[in-house]
Amino acid sequence: MDKVDITIIGAGVVGLSLAATLSDDRKSVFVLEKHSAFGQETSSRNSEVIHAGIYYPPGSLKAKLCVEGNQLLYDLCQQYNIPCQKLGKLIVATNQTEVICLEAILAKAKKNGVRDLKIISAAEVKKLEPNVAGLAAIYSTSTGIIDSHALMKHFEIEAKAKGAEISYSCEVVGVQKIAFGYEVMVGNNGDEFSFFSEVVINSAGLESDTLASYVGLEVEKLGYDLKYCKGDYFSVGHGKSKSIKHLVYPVPEVKGAGLGVHATLNLQGELRLGPDATYINSRDLNYDVDPNKATAFYESAKKILPFVELEDLRVDTSGIRPKLQGQGEGVRDFVIQDEKEQGLPGFINLIGIESPGLTASPAIAEYVRNLLL
Repeated sequence: MDKVDITIIGAGVVGLSLAATLSDDRKSVFVLEKHSAFGQETSSRNSEVIHAGIYYPPGSLKAKLCVEGNQLLYDLCQQYNIPCQKLGKLIVATNQTEVICLEAILAKAKKNGVRDLKIISAAEVKKLEPNVAGLAAIYSTSTGIIDSHALMKHFEIEAKAKGAEISYSCEVVGVQKIAFGYEVMVGNNGDEFSFFSEVVINSAGLESDTLASYVGLEVEKLGYDLKYCKGDYFSVGHGKSKSIKHLVYPVPEVKGAGLGVHATLNLQGELRLGPDATYINSRDLNYDVDPNKATAFYESAKKILPFVELEDLRVDTSGIRPKLQGQGEGVRDFVIQDEKEQGLPGFINLIGIESPGLTASPAIAEYVRNLLL
C-alpha cells in the first residue's frame, strides 16, 4: 500500500492553504478533491470579503483566526500580487435601537483585537458615502475584498512547488483507522484505490460531517452535523455600481443566520446585494436564484441604500454555507479538532468552516500546523 504523511480532503481555500503551509515541513502531502478543479463550492460562492473580525464571540476560533488571517491575507496579497482592495466597511444603523447596538458591536470587536474601528455620525456617514442613509455607523478601515480564485491559485502553485500532490476528480469514499494511521479509500472515474496516511485532515466543507462519520465518529452526538444555509445574491445594474465606495452592511439581527443583506463591491467595481440566509433541507446543491426574491432584497436594501430601485436588481449567484447551528440557534464556533480523545489521533476535523473561513484560511493552516507538532 502506498504511504503518505498527510492527506488533506478538500481543495477549497482552506484545504489549499493547509497544503501550502504543511508542505513546508518536509512531509509528503496529498490533497484529494472530488471536483475537477479547486474551490467549486463555498470557496467560490461568497462575497470575497476580507473580514476584520468584528462580529464573532470573543475567545472563539472564528474571532482569533479572522483577526490573524486579516493581516496574513493582506501580507500575502502584497508579497505575491494577489488582487485585493482595502475598501473599508460601514455598518449602518437606521434607528435608535440599532444605534445602541453599534456600541455593543464595537465593544465585542475590541475584545477580539480589532483596533481600527470607530463609530461615526450621520454627517460623517454622508461625507464618506453621500448615497447611504443612516443615523450612525461603525467604520472599519481594515475590511476589504479579494480575488478568491487568485488566492486559491496561489496556494495551489505554492503547495505544488513545495512537493504537494493535488489530485482532482478523486472522491474519498472511506477512511479506516489502522495501525499507526489510516487507510484512505478513493473513487476516481469509476476506479477505486486506497493508500496509507499517517495524518488525515478533513477539510471537506459541505461534506465534512459525512467524512467524519466515515471513521466512526457519531456526528450528531458530537454536534458535528451540518445544516445547509443558502445565500442568494442580486446584482445592481443601471450604472449604479459607482454609487458607493465602501462595503455597506446593516446592523445584524440577533441570532440571525447571516449578517443581513449587504452591499459589496468586487474587484471589477460591480455592486451586489446579498447574501440572504435560508436553511435548506436538501443536500442537493441547487444554486438557482428565485427572481421573485428581488422584492425582499429591495425592501431590505432601500433602508440604507435609497438609490436602489427594484428594477435595478438582477439575479446574480448563490452559495451554500456549512453551518453547525440550526435556524434560530446561537452562533457556533469552527470545529478544528484532533480527534485523539475519540481514539483517532492524527485525524483532524475542520467542520463548520463558513464565514470568516476565507479570511481565516492562512491562520487556520498555521493553527492546524501547531496541532500536528
